[in-house]
Amino acid sequence: MKTSLLFCILAVGLLQLHSQDLSSIYEKVSPAVVVVLTTEKDIVATPDHRTVKVDQNGLGSGFMISDKYVITAAHVVTVPERLKIQFSDGEVIPAKVISSYKTADLALLELFRPRFNATTVKLGDSDELKVGEQIFIVGAPYGLSSSLSSGYVSSFRRTNVGKNPFTTSEFIQTDAAINQGNSGGPMFNLDGEVVGIVSYITTQSGGFDGIGYASSSNLASNLLINNNMPWLGADMHSLTAEEAKILNIPQKHGLLVQRVSSSSIFGRMGIKGGDTEAVLNGKKIILGGDIILKFNDIKFNLDDDTLMNLSQFAENLSDNSKFKVTIMRSGELLTLESKE
Repeated sequence: MKTSLLFCILAVGLLQLHSQDLSSIYEKVSPAVVVVLTTEKDIVATPDHRTVKVDQNGLGSGFMISDKYVITAAHVVTVPERLKIQFSDGEVIPAKVISSYKTADLALLELFRPRFNATTVKLGDSDELKVGEQIFIVGAPYGLSSSLSSGYVSSFRRTNVGKNPFTTSEFIQTDAAINQGNSGGPMFNLDGEVVGIVSYITTQSGGFDGIGYASSSNLASNLLINNNMPWLGADMHSLTAEEAKILNIPQKHGLLVQRVSSSSIFGRMGIKGGDTEAVLNGKKIILGGDIILKFNDIKFNLDDDTLMNLSQFAENLSDNSKFKVTIMRSGELLTLESKE
């Protein structure tokens, strides 16, 4: 009896200590967590079966790694026309996308001006995580900023960790609650280091069913910190051989441009997005936009060698780089040049 009572007292004490530890870590790191506010052009069907472009507002989360730079998820900032960062004290600063990786679901943003007295957090080593280790997530689910959820590392999903930044991904599975608005927010270990960037959930109910994923911090460091690939500013769909044949393009594969941000590299080049929603091979896409066939002399293909060549080409680009893109527009082949 005495042993059982002693065990209960110790258990309660440990739980209280853990709760206090988590609270103190949260107070330290939460001011670094931000709300990412976007406005994008989207295609909407009208009652008379026409399609129109309308402004759609989006919301996600992110975190400060310096007084000017924010990390978030790529799908939060796909093709923003306007982008703002809102801080926990209510301050709002406009920002722009610096780089973005769709498969890894990672993006780096830059504020138009530094944040005064910014609270920042650092990326930890996600390779040190173990299944069963406790983590916590801070973000803005449904716009409720600085909200905390906690859970455990459930598993790892290393789909394709390689040298090609277009195809590599590495996700941490967790049971910590993730909801709309959490995307792009940080997953912390109990040392207050960011070990993951919230990406997506697997659900049957439409809400959180206990299976969520975050991109690993080590992949974020490799792609966003150690690489220089600029954001081109388009939402693109890689055409399979069958889809390319349906669209009658003169090569095996191509990049269908669905939407373009007007202020981006592609936007300044005059590359056009689509205007018609359709279902192609069971996938919802936007048709009517340009189809990219070549970057300089590199013909687009989905084989590993071509993708590696394209990644090396992209890594050598900057906002002022000169390059050409060959496109098909309304059945005609055109060559567009980048603008300074």
